[in-house]
Amino acid sequence: MAVSTANAAELTAEQVQSILVQPLEQASVFLAAGPRIFDTDGSPVRVPKLGGATSPDWKGENELIADDDVTFDEITLLPSTIKSVKTLTRFSNELARQSVVSLEAAIKDRLVRDVAAKLDAAFIAGTGDGGTTPLGILNYVGTQEVAAVGTIGLDALLDAWGQALAGGVNMASLKWMLRPETFVALRKIKQGTGSNQYVLTPDPTTDGVFRLFGSPVIITNRIPVDTGTTQAVLADFSQIAVARDQAPTVKILDQTFGDYDQQAIRVTARYDAAPLNVEAIVKLTGITV
Repeated sequence: MAVSTANAAELTAEQVQSILVQPLEQASVFLAAGPRIFDTDGSPVRVPKLGGATSPDWKGENELIADDDVTFDEITLLPSTIKSVKTLTRFSNELARQSVVSLEAAIKDRLVRDVAAKLDAAFIAGTGDGGTTPLGILNYVGTQEVAAVGTIGLDALLDAWGQALAGGVNMASLKWMLRPETFVALRKIKQGTGSNQYVLTPDPTTDGVFRLFGSPVIITNRIPVDTGTTQAVLADFSQIAVARDQAPTVKILDQTFGDYDQQAIRVTARYDAAPLNVEAIVKLTGITV
């Protein structure tokens, strides 16, 4: 019997397709939600804001008009303590030449995605780390809150909506931010016991954007779960400021590791974020998962 490809397959050259299968990943959501982005040269950014309201009063003819000073405040972004997100990957020139895909492009794409994910996690749930990383929206101080929600329901959403309206929000910029299971629990609510009709039904005339009480819904797994509970956010993102020193920037290092006959790709980024009006952000806490 002659040796053939059937009984000696390990000796044949296999066909390798020049594509790279990537895992399904969550896209960055915070910057896409519409915060106000200020590009900087790396120095701290001060955003002035008006303080408390004055007290105009009704006065009659020849009555003394009392002095009433206007107060000012400011928000500081990108202090010198804020660190950058950085990553670097080295690869040999042999691998670059022999790869069946564009190795440089594949690694660059991977690193940019990872940096964006790191930033997004910080913008949503970051603790600030003593002023060295951005503080997440879930940890802003002074926001409004619907506490101890328990099993999520439409009444809790309406409570949050009412608080947002009282905070002077721009309705066009108001967005929900929910975990997938929180949104699915809301979608499962039916019109009554034994009913097969859901309260929230998709609109066949829209392009697939999820909405709750007219506001778009952002679905993200980056809202953490802690001891069986999670949170949700209703926020006017136009009243959140983002200072951008450096968007994810790629640098090809083709000489730095020349003594190893290697190249490297480095990606760096530096951002900070803070609320301009904390009352335009409502947190729903204690949601049962």
